[in-house]
Amino acid sequence: MKTYTVNQLARLAGVSVRTLHHYDEIGILRPAFTGENRYRYYGEDELLRLQQILIHRELDIPLAEIGAILDAPGFDRLSSLQQQRERLEEQAKRYAGMVRTIDRTIARLKGEKKMSDADLYSGIVSPEKQAEYEAWLRKKYGPGIDDHIAVSRRKLDALSDAERSELMDELKQIENDLAEGLRKGIPPQSTSLDPAIARHRDWVSAMWNQPAPIEAYAGLADTYLAHPDFVARYESIEKGFAEYLATAMKSWARRQG
Repeated sequence: MKTYTVNQLARLAGVSVRTLHHYDEIGILRPAFTGENRYRYYGEDELLRLQQILIHRELDIPLAEIGAILDAPGFDRLSSLQQQRERLEEQAKRYAGMVRTIDRTIARLKGEKKMSDADLYSGIVSPEKQAEYEAWLRKKYGPGIDDHIAVSRRKLDALSDAERSELMDELKQIENDLAEGLRKGIPPQSTSLDPAIARHRDWVSAMWNQPAPIEAYAGLADTYLAHPDFVARYESIEKGFAEYLATAMKSWARRQG
């Protein structure tokens, strides 16, 4: 069995000797054995354990928790690596998307390339914020909403950047057309808004990857009014637009029955 001294392992892993000594002191990484020369020696199992420690550290997990994770009954190193790979792959995709958005924004500011306003925020919504939205939906509508969330997520994941941009540009145009009705003083119950509302429902259907049932579409209006992020977004388009849009959606839905 190949073994490494503290100095050799420190160079191999890119950490300091002091770090390895600290890991030994707190019991998170013991050497395989200590030689008669009082040198610490590390074998394959310790190398793999150190890899796990460093990966968990990169994932911002405190050392005290890492030790508990690695020493927990039933801990499976292979399963842990597979889960870590999935998590890092998701982060890599997110960061790659953010880099593309930054590059396009730089090109826009230099006047080298056009970029829609909606694309300024492409790839920036964090997984934590997305998880918050999904948890809110589950609390409001129950676990049955999970299938709809999964379908919508798969739909978005399958889109290219260009397709996603086109979809968001379409939504922006629909919302602007409806907000123009508010600016002109058209009542949200007016049938003159029907074409724009029908386009909005078609857009929602595309996001859901299936035709949006009339009742579900009307219920979506309540969701828009219930979550502060949705309200803030619509109010940024035009003051009073959140209530206006929700009323227009419900009025349109009633006329379809």
